[in-house]
Amino acid sequence: MSRILAIDYGKKRCGLAVSDPLKIIAGALDTVPTAALFDYISKYIAAEDVDTLVVGLPRQTNGEDSETMKYIRPFVGRFRKAHPGIRLEMVDERFTTKLAFKAMLDAGLKKSDRNNKNGIVDKVSATIILQTYMESLRQ
Repeated sequence: MSRILAIDYGKKRCGLAVSDPLKIIAGALDTVPTAALFDYISKYIAAEDVDTLVVGLPRQTNGEDSETMKYIRPFVGRFRKAHPGIRLEMVDERFTTKLAFKAMLDAGLKKSDRNNKNGIVDKVSATIILQTYMESLRQ
């Protein structure tokens, strides 16, 4: 069975999440430097059966694209060209960072563990993006 891979794309680093083979549960996968993202994903797809890539769509509160879209568009174009057999979906990611911080607070993580130097917020945000996408499929 195939998996769904999700990205919380950032200028410096990207959080990644992946579904279980039954596409029920989203789990944090990794945080990678943005410069290494394409190669990381290509290697992951070669090793695992992935049928869909979900990319967080950064929008401002007024619904317009955020500045990060100018970095995401070239990545999306390159991905589609290199992996035409994998579906690519964009999912609104507004407020995922706030939700990620709230989830970490609710989980009892100490302040030092919640800083984003280790990329945990990016991974949690990617997991929220993926879980949101999978729930939309069930509706």
